[in-house]
Amino acid sequence: MDDKARDRLIVALDVDTVEAARALVTTLGDAVSFYKIGMELAYGGGLALAQELKDAGKRVFIDLKLHDIGATVERATRQIARMGMDFLTIHAYPQTMAAARAGAGDLKLLAVTVMTSYDDADLQEAGFAFGVADLVARRAAQAKAAGVDGLILSPLELSAIRPLVGPQMLLVTPGVRPAGADAGDQKRVMTPAQAIAASANHIVVGRPITRAADPRRAAEAIVAEIHGL
Repeated sequence: MDDKARDRLIVALDVDTVEAARALVTTLGDAVSFYKIGMELAYGGGLALAQELKDAGKRVFIDLKLHDIGATVERATRQIARMGMDFLTIHAYPQTMAAARAGAGDLKLLAVTVMTSYDDADLQEAGFAFGVADLVARRAAQAKAAGVDGLILSPLELSAIRPLVGPQMLLVTPGVRPAGADAGDQKRVMTPAQAIAASANHIVVGRPITRAADPRRAAEAIVAEIHGL
């Protein structure tokens, strides 16, 4: 299978133990080259696993969605950069992005625009005076100005945001579900082929692979779908 297509799939290791994550990685084998470690696993020993994955030749995305005072964000980002990780998420607030940029070195930063579990009603409840599309566009422009490498956004915003940020910015999208799969807690979703066709550089897929009866086969089917575009 095409290595480039495989590299565009990021599998989310959203499990609660390192042992479960290792078992998944073993099952997936060379079908997957890129993994995401989020907060659940990171707080259960996942950062050590991240180093194991890097040592095994995998790419690793640390999904901690940093947002704190500037000095703290800068130092935390520098720690992840020292580990040699590939991607790190931060929230797309201007101060947070500037601080992370100061600590990132060669680490690629991905700014979270609006969580894919949110819709317009959720933003209104949180006190925002505008909807998802407007907030994503505003934060995308601020991320580009801050020199951030990429964005986390839903696949539904891809076609509108790509012209605003240009071809060089990485667009990485969760909220991707194969046709017929349960959307779960995601509210703004597309299939893998739709997301890639809409200009996503990478798609993040968790449960449709990790909870599949045959995870390797599920991953290979998504890579084949990407390769076929």
